[in-house]
Amino acid sequence: MTMLTISQVASYAGVTVAAVRHYHRVGLLPEPPRDASGYRRYDAAAVVRLIRIHVLASAGVPLAQVESMLDADQASFTTAIKAIDRQLDGEIQRLQATRTRLAKLAAGDHLALPQCVVDYLARLRSLGLSEDFVAQERDAWIVVSAQVPEQINAIIAQKHRDLDDPEMVQLYRLLSTAADWSSDDPRLTEVADLLEEILNRVMAAGGVVEPDLDDRLVAFLDATMVAAAPAAAQLLTLLEQRGWTGWTRMERRSEPSPSTS
Repeated sequence: MTMLTISQVASYAGVTVAAVRHYHRVGLLPEPPRDASGYRRYDAAAVVRLIRIHVLASAGVPLAQVESMLDADQASFTTAIKAIDRQLDGEIQRLQATRTRLAKLAAGDHLALPQCVVDYLARLRSLGLSEDFVAQERDAWIVVSAQVPEQINAIIAQKHRDLDDPEMVQLYRLLSTAADWSSDDPRLTEVADLLEEILNRVMAAGGVVEPDLDDRLVAFLDATMVAAAPAAAQLLTLLEQRGWTGWTRMERRSEPSPSTS
């Protein structure tokens, strides 16, 4: 009987020599005895088994299940194939969901943000606001969304209502250019006046939806805003003179602070 070398049996089965050796290691293909020269010699049955292993593995059958399927009767084989098909269907759905998430991440703003915030940021861009300003808004909303996920839809709905106000849009457009303003820029007074007018009107109408954030986080967000723009600290001072404190959580003081100008 003609015997085959490992290279020959691998070639006939359409696999690599490395694959044959791997199937030996995991117990799928018994190792044949070596000849007098120390080489393994394979018979036709080894070729047939190797081909069957290769067909099953190429079809997506896990190697851990291949051995039992090689010796299964037709009914058991069919049952195993159906079970594997269900597993593959679940994996396909998982991969499709992953691809959907990756496609969203490729858009940039979807990272760590719910869709409602992404839509809000898109609206800010549509108003012609600077990308730096939108990026600062995005980073702040990432933090807020993580802290109050159950409130974020209502908060963003309020932000959209705010943007229906032409004066609020004007305010945002001013703030969008404020990153490079100096602390004595006259436009700061314009911003403070406009913001005070909006706040008084909003408070008279019953206030707005505010995120339920703890005081330390509010202080952190305010400090981040101040660090992002040299003029921000002066803007907060102007607001305090008009009787308002904070930025992330603006509150009305009982009395305006004495002017220091």
